[in-house]
Amino acid sequence: MQEIEVTARSAADPGAVYRLLLDGARWPECSPLGSFELERPGETEREGIGAIRVFTTGTVKSREQVVEAVPGRRFGYVLLSGLPLVGYRADLLLTPDGDGTVISWRSRFRPRYTGTGWLFRLFLGGVIRRLVAGLAATAGAPRT
Repeated sequence: MQEIEVTARSAADPGAVYRLLLDGARWPECSPLGSFELERPGETEREGIGAIRVFTTGTVKSREQVVEAVPGRRFGYVLLSGLPLVGYRADLLLTPDGDGTVISWRSRFRPRYTGTGWLFRLFLGGVIRRLVAGLAATAGAPRT
């Protein structure tokens, strides 16, 4: 099992960070992700539990299903397709920190092909670090 853990602090409160997590269309503006499409809305919220979100970067199209959405506290998704990984799950924990929020992102997966886990951990670790830093900054920045 491969694991990636990334932490960043946002000046935004947990509610603002959570709202950004539920707005996949904004993820490309604060990360290396190329584009967003909502394939299927969630059960009770547009991008809440059950939603299938598709992010396309270059020729890679990853389909993800939201499996946990606790307002202001937690967000989680599983990868349905797009990368040669098995059992990929990402869990984000939002912890109040004074007047801001600590965002803790933890991903776990197994590589589909033996011997490639370190490569995907390295690649995805870089993408996730940039994504978490971007989410933290974007959530805390004033909207114009």
